[in-house]
This record gives sequence, C-alpha cells and structure tokens, in this order.
Amino acid sequence: MIPELGQLALILALCVALVQATLPLAGSYTHNPAWLALARPAAGLQLALLLLAFACLAASFLGNDFSVAYVVQHSNSMLPKPYQFAAVWGGHEGSLMLWILLLSVWGAAVALFSRPLPLTLVARVLSVLAWVAVGFLAFILTTSNPFMRVLPAAPEGRDLNPLLQDPGLVIHPPMLYMGYVGLSVAFAFALAALLAGRLDAAWARWSRPWTVVAWSFLTFGIGLGSWWAYYELGWGGWWFWDPVENASLMPWLVATALIHSLMVTEKRGGFKAWTVLLAIAAFSLSLLGTFLVRSGVLTSVHAFAADPARGVFVLCFLAVVVGVSLTLFAWRAPSVTLGGSMGLVSRESFLLLNSVLLVVATGAVLLGTLYPLVIDALQMGKLSVGPPYFNLVFAPLMVPLLFVLVPGTVAHWREARWQDMWLRLRGVGLASLALAVVVPLVLGAWSFGTALGVFLGMWVALGSLQHVVERLRKPGRVGGSFWGMHLAHLGLAVVVLGITGVKSYEVERDVRMGLGDTVTISPFTFKLVDMVDVNGPNYKAMQAHVEVSKNGQVFEVLYPEKRRYFSSAMPMTEAAIDSGPLRDLYVSLGDPIAGETPSWSMRVYYKPFVPWLWTGVLLMVMGGLLAALDRRYRRPSAAPMQTASEALSSAS
Repeated sequence: MIPELGQLALILALCVALVQATLPLAGSYTHNPAWLALARPAAGLQLALLLLAFACLAASFLGNDFSVAYVVQHSNSMLPKPYQFAAVWGGHEGSLMLWILLLSVWGAAVALFSRPLPLTLVARVLSVLAWVAVGFLAFILTTSNPFMRVLPAAPEGRDLNPLLQDPGLVIHPPMLYMGYVGLSVAFAFALAALLAGRLDAAWARWSRPWTVVAWSFLTFGIGLGSWWAYYELGWGGWWFWDPVENASLMPWLVATALIHSLMVTEKRGGFKAWTVLLAIAAFSLSLLGTFLVRSGVLTSVHAFAADPARGVFVLCFLAVVVGVSLTLFAWRAPSVTLGGSMGLVSRESFLLLNSVLLVVATGAVLLGTLYPLVIDALQMGKLSVGPPYFNLVFAPLMVPLLFVLVPGTVAHWREARWQDMWLRLRGVGLASLALAVVVPLVLGAWSFGTALGVFLGMWVALGSLQHVVERLRKPGRVGGSFWGMHLAHLGLAVVVLGITGVKSYEVERDVRMGLGDTVTISPFTFKLVDMVDVNGPNYKAMQAHVEVSKNGQVFEVLYPEKRRYFSSAMPMTEAAIDSGPLRDLYVSLGDPIAGETPSWSMRVYYKPFVPWLWTGVLLMVMGGLLAALDRRYRRPSAAPMQTASEALSSAS
C-alpha cells in the first residue's frame, strides 16, 4: 500500500498546486484577503504532501519492493542501504520527484521568510511557483510515474548503475537541483513584478538574496560533479564539455550575470528590463537542461531517459514558460523606465559589460551543445562538437571578463575617471604582471598562456584584497554582501590559478606495469608492489598496491581498484589519489595485459594545483551564502516597502 499512498500524495499535491496557482493570483487582482492568505498555507501543504510521496518512494527502495517498476530498474537487494536511498533519484522518475520536492522546499522557504514583504507580492510569487509545480506534477503523473507496479513482482532488481554507486550520488544531484530549482524563485519574483507593472529597487532587493543562494547551490553542485567525475571515471579529468555538463554551466553563467544586474537595479534603478530577461533566461536554461537530460536526445553518462514522449512534454513546457514570460515582458516593457543615467566609465558600465560577456559565453556554449542535435534532427548527418571548439570560443571570452571584474568593483557609480582608477589599480596591475613573468619560470616552464592565466588570477585576487584594505580604512560597518562579493571573487581567482596550473604542468603516463615495476614522474616514483583480490558488498575487485616514494623514501601507498559488480558484471575503475595543498598524485588501474609475466595497464598522473579548483569553488559558495545573509535583506526600510506594496496591490 505504500506506493499507492505515494501516488495519492502526488495527486493531492497537484490539486493543492492548482489552488495555489489560481486563487492567490486572482486574489491579488480582486483584493480578496482570504484568497491571498491561501498562498502561504498552500505552499506548506504542498511541501508536506510531496515529502510524504518522496518518503513512500524511499521506503519502497529501502524495503526492496520489487513490485514497483522503478525500484526494479534501479536497485538490488545487495545494494548497500545508503545507495538504496540515493537510488531514489538515480533514475529518471526519481530525479523528477527530487526536482519537484525541492521546488516545494523553495516555495515553503519563500512563504516562511517573506513575512516582511507585501502579501500581494508573496501571493503572486507563490502562484508563479505553483504553476511550475503544476507542470512538473502533471509530467510525473502522466509520463514518469515512479509508483507504477509490475505484476507479478520481480524476484530481484537490476541494480543501480555502477557509476552511481558512489557517495557523490548522495550529495551531487540534490545540491545541483537546489541550484536549478532555486532559479525559479528569481523567475517568480520577476514575473510577479511584471504582473504588478512596476520594476523598482525594492523588487530587486527582495529577489537578490534568493538568487544568490540559488547560485551558491548551483556552484556547489557543479563543483561536486566535477570532483566526482575526476575521481570516479578514472580519466583524471575534471571537465569534459559533456553536453549535460554544459547544461548546468549555462544557467550558472546567466545567474552570475543576473546577480550583477540585480545589483545595478537595486543600487541605481537601472537595467530593469535586462534584469528581468536574465531572470527568465536563467530559469529557462534550467528547464532546457531538464529537457536535454531526460529526452534521450543526448548520449551521456548523465542522461537518464530515452523516451521521446518525455522529451516532448518537457520541450512543450519549456515553450510555454518562455512564451508566457516573453509575452508578459513585451506587454509590460513599454512602461518600464530606463532608470538612472550612467557614464561611459562607471561601475554600471563595467557591470553591464560583465553581464554581456557572460551572456555571449552562454550563447557560445548553447550553440556548441545544440548545433549537433539540430543537424541530426534535420538528417544532415552526425556532427560532434568537442573540447577544441569550446576551448577556442569560451576561453577568450573569459579573458576580458576577468579583466573588467576588478575595475567593476572599485569604480564609482554613475561616473568614474580613468585617471583615478589607474592610480588605484596600477600597483595591482604591476604586481600581477611581475608574478605572471616570475611564477611560470619558478614552476619550470614559461608560456604565454600560463603567464596570462597567472596574471588574470592574481589581478582578481590582488584587486579584491586591495579593495578590502581600502574599505577597512574607512569608518562604518562593513556588510556581509561586501565580504561575500570579495570572497567569491577570491574563489574565482583561485579557480583560475588552479586551471592554469593543471593545464600547464600536469604530467600523464599510460604504462604497462608488472609486480616490482616502477614509473617516475620527477620527483615521485610509483612502484607496483602487489595485486590482491578484495570483496565488496556487491562486487569483487582487483586491487593494486602502489608505493609512492620521494627521494628514496616511501611516504604513501595507493590502492586503485578494478571492480566487477555481481548484478551487471560491469567493470568500474576506482582511482586512488594522494592529495596535497599543491598537487594530486593519481593512479588508475586498467585491464590485465597478456604476456609471459602478469602485468596490467596503469595510468599515473601528476596533477599540480588540482586541489585549488575545489578550494576555489568552496570559497565562491561561502562568499555567496555570506552575501545572502547580509542583515539589510532581513531589515527592510519602510519607504520602499510602502511604495512597493502600493504598486503590487494595484490591478493593472
């Protein structure tokens, strides 16, 4: 009965979402306080019902209920319990359940933490979120029901994909989805402002912390996915320009542009229309990622489905969201004022350039991702767009983006002078240039690309540190948004330096090794000392014992494995990594090689500065969360609140 209870909870959640989508929105125009008041309890009830449905699905997995088709497809009685729970979102149907559950979490959070906001605004925001929920709940109930029964019940499940039997499955998808779905809040605030017919500083101020939190989750999710691929796939890579990776990168780029545009709208009242378009684009790209992953049009380790009907549903839903949003924007756009003026050289102009470069970069990634699909759909042949295209197109756009980041933080609003900026930043520029010349030589090899990467990373880092020092010398309290901004910028600088280091100085060796053989990547020597069989809970593995020595002294033993899972017989590579502050030593075990003496293929990598990638991501996430917790977002001023309330309660 547990699956039937979950099915009933989904149906009731759809009914509640329909009420939440219609009555509060109607009440915002008819000034019906009872209908307006329904928004918050409906959001809470929707969350409770979806939690119940999710718990029922989790109970089916943990109880090995092989009468449920989805459990049969993605679990097994030998699967460890943590992975049985994570398998709930390891396939198509469950991942959508997680998506809609997290949407309800965001909706309930808006209902809970929006007490200072006008009720009319809250009702409109929650109604927009409810319409999104209606679409996805209809999708789940009609084409992707996770509670479908199989009769008679299967004696055993097919098991979870071995690639997903990893702790990364437990944390990566929820964090990534929190970012994806969180962008719906920024989207809902934008549409609520359009419905009110007024885009002002108050709207931007209320929307900004929600956008920053969603961006932080998305950043963390992308970083976790990169780290997972790095150690799990055995290739030693951290970004492959996989189409599904691109699908997560595109909303992140637009969300980054949105955060900076919201700053201008809040501070100066400018970029109103541009900000709304970015909010619509960020959420639309999240939906596009959902379509790409679940339509079956992509071949990827991240893709969960090959059912065209599912893809058509999501594509139609995406078309409705984009169409309705742009129609509403076109209707309201003529009434939007341009806002405050700005000079050619000003903080506004630098932030605008920043946003434009991010959007152009998004377009480049979108073109490279969708063009092969369009060519295939038109039956014009097969085309593959890989890393060479993205590196050639994307990387050059990042150079001016990183360069303008620093003057964008120190320039004055409205009007700035080149002379003043030169005096403030010349020390940072000269120090960055000197480090760009010296550091590559110290590391062993100088090249223009390495020098450019070091210059840009140090330019951003030193520029942020200088701005912090200048601000601390001035009187007055420093808000959390200031600290968060510079911490995120510092994290970006660390990521840039990490990418530069690993791309410039990594060493890879694909070798044949027998017992006692060694391979040297100066100053480290790797020696294969033993091969043993080990048994896991649902697999058998061949485990290598590799001693790592430096200057003749053994300081680490690495244990890479080649696993074979009982249910699927699929081989899996488990890399062994010794991580330090400045490098990773990475060993991956391949297949046995026929010969007179036993030997195996081995991949031995020296990866300098790879830990800086994950450190930089964590700094960016911490910076985003610190900015979102700024006290001024929790202490609204009376004047803007009154103006916005009057505007949002007026029927257009």
